[in-house]
Amino acid sequence: MPEERVAVRGRNPSGLYVGVDGCRGRCWVAVALWGEGAWDVSVHRDVFSLWHKYKSARLILVDIPIGLRDGGSDGRLCDLEARRLLGRRGSTVFPAPCRAAVYARSYEEASRINEEMTARRLSRQTWGVVHKIREVEELLEADGDTRFRVRESHPEICFWALAGRPMKHSKKTEEGFRERLEVLDKIRPGSIEIVRKSMGKRKRVGFRDDLVDALALAVAASFAACSLATLPAVPEVDSKGLRMEMVYPQGLTAGC
Repeated sequence: MPEERVAVRGRNPSGLYVGVDGCRGRCWVAVALWGEGAWDVSVHRDVFSLWHKYKSARLILVDIPIGLRDGGSDGRLCDLEARRLLGRRGSTVFPAPCRAAVYARSYEEASRINEEMTARRLSRQTWGVVHKIREVEELLEADGDTRFRVRESHPEICFWALAGRPMKHSKKTEEGFRERLEVLDKIRPGSIEIVRKSMGKRKRVGFRDDLVDALALAVAASFAACSLATLPAVPEVDSKGLRMEMVYPQGLTAGC
C-alpha cells in the first residue's frame, strides 16, 4: 500500500509536530501540526516511509513501546505508572513484550518465550502489534537521529495530561469520541475540523479511533517548545540504550 494522503491544510511546515498511531492493515496513520492551524494527515505502509516524510519534525510521538526489557516479571515502569494514573482506563496500556518475543516467528513461539523470560504469556492483542514494535526498533537502529525525535507516548496519557484527568468514557463509544474531541479542540482549536475533513467517506474499521489517537499525540508533541515530561520522571534505559518512557505535556498554559 503506497503512502496515502488523507487531507492537508497549510503550506511550508515550520515547527512540525507529528503524532502516530498504528492502524489495521499493517499501516500507520500520522497527524502533523505546524504554524497557525496548519495540518496534514497521511497513512503509511511502514514507519520508514513515515520517517522519510516527516524527518524534519521537531518531535514525533508514537503509540508503540520503545525500549524493551530483556526479561524479568516487573514490567516497564512507564507502563506501571501509566496504569496507576489512568485508573479504570489503565487497561488500555498493555504489558510490553520482552525483546526476544518481538523477534519470534509465530504467536506460539513469542508467547512461550515471553513466559520463560517474564513469567507472563503474551496476549493476542500484544502479538497483533509486535511487527510494529519490531519495525520501530529497526528504524531507531538504522538512523541514530530518530532516537532524539521519535519517542513513545500513549493517547490516554496525553488526554489525561491535556484534560487534567482520565477520560470518563471508552474511546469506542460516541460519548468517548465527543469527550476526546472536545478536549483536543479546547487545546488546539480546529481539531474537530481535522477529524471531520480527514474522515470524509472513510469506512475503515477503527480508523476514527486511530485518527483521534494520532491527533492527541500530535497535540501533545506540539508542547515540546514549552514543557514535556515523562513517565517515569527518570526513564529507564534498556540494553540497547533506548529509553523506556511515555512522553506527555506538563504545566499547560494559555501562552504555550
